[in-house]
Parts: sequence; structure tokens; C-alpha cells
Amino acid sequence: MTTALEIKNLHVNIGDQPILKGIDLLVKQGEVHALMGPNGSGKSTLAYTLAGHPAYEATAGQVIFGGEDLFEMEADERSRAGLFLAFQYPASVPGVTLAKFLRQTINSRRQAEDPEDKGISIPQFRRFLKEKMDMLGIDHKFAGRYLNEGFSGGEKKRVEILQMATVEPKIAIMDETDSGLDIDALRVVSEGANRLREEFNMGALVITHYQRILNYIKPDYVHIMMNGRIVESGGPDLALKLEEKGYDWLREKHGELEEA
Repeated sequence: MTTALEIKNLHVNIGDQPILKGIDLLVKQGEVHALMGPNGSGKSTLAYTLAGHPAYEATAGQVIFGGEDLFEMEADERSRAGLFLAFQYPASVPGVTLAKFLRQTINSRRQAEDPEDKGISIPQFRRFLKEKMDMLGIDHKFAGRYLNEGFSGGEKKRVEILQMATVEPKIAIMDETDSGLDIDALRVVSEGANRLREEFNMGALVITHYQRILNYIKPDYVHIMMNGRIVESGGPDLALKLEEKGYDWLREKHGELEEA
């Protein structure tokens, strides 16, 4: 059965400030959707709302994930159901190795489903982690390093792809994954995301300012957000048009949104 993320007329506030003003979007497992837009348009607000950040209040609309009301789920339940958020700025966790973090993630999921589960054994986990690292071309030495401590931007993003490979999400929200990456790191991270799509039929909502990541992670659909609304949707050519013309043509076409 294919899982879908269905967003219907979603309105979201931060405090008293309305940020999202009626978002409609359907992302199915196996599909890649790109969400583009200028700074302040609401892209990251959408990502954090879907992930369950408490500062973001949905005031209207609904989100259905896998046939269930997303807003009835706690953040960890959303993750276990198959939704993953790749952060723009992954946090460092000094004193906790990457291997320990990933093993704890697996065991927490298993024990949430079955409190009697003893968790994955260390030998099993080592084999599992090496397979995932080999699949993504990540050096095994990363397993013994503290999570994101002293990592470059590219290394942090590669580790997030490894986390995705570990939990095998149905749909991943990639919030400006290309931020701060040079072209080599961007290619490696994108190849990892593409591999997960091939291996697990993962769907993705790729939030980005720029066309360049879409040269590597090929979108099926492109959406443009301005002032809290999706104002245009189309195929990959829409991103190319945006790269060529910028946002002025959209501001002229949807000028009333600037005042809304």
C-alpha cells in the first residue's frame, strides 16, 4: 500500500502572526516534490509544522498521513509512521556517538511497537550500520564520532541521509538540504537521497531556494510558495523558469498576495 501526505487548506500561526494561509499539497510515496520560494514565504514553517514543532499552531485545515490525522500524532509517532524531517541546520550532540544515536533510534522504535522487544544486538547493529554506510559511500569511521560534533556542513547532511537510511521513511521532508554545500557534497547527498528512493520507494518534499539540487534529485512536481500560499505548480520546467526569470513575474502575476 502506498502512503501519502495530504495537506488540505492548512493555516498556521506563530503566536498571533499568520504564516501559512491555505496550503493544499499531495505527496505520494515514491514521488519527489520540490517546494521553492523566496525567504519568508513559509517553506520552513510548513516543514516544522509537519514534524510537530510546538511553536507552530495549525489554526485551520488538516493533514492526513497514511490515512491518519497527522495532528493527532505526537512528533515521535509521526516519525514511526514513516515521516522524516531532514533539518537545514542539524544539531550537534557532544558525547553521543553516531553509532549509539542510531542504535538507540532503532531500539526506541522497536520498543514502542513491542515493549517486550530487547532491541537490536550490538553485532546485528554493526552489520546493519556497515551495510547502510556502504550503500551510501560513508566512511565507517564516522560511526565512532560524536553526532555532528566538528562535522562540516556536507558531513552533517550525509549523516542525515544515513539516518534516513536507518529508519527507512515513507516520505522525507528535506528542508534546504543543499544549504551551505559545495558541489561535490551536494552531489554525494543527492545520490544518497536518490538511492533511498530506489531502495525503499521513499517520497520526498525537497524545500529549496535554488534549482541546482534539482539537477541531482529530479522532481516529479515543482511548487512555488509566496506569502504563505502555493501560487504555482508544475513540472521540472517550472524550476528552470524560476532560475531564469526569478520571482518578479510571479509577484506581478500574484501581486495581490503581497498585500494579503
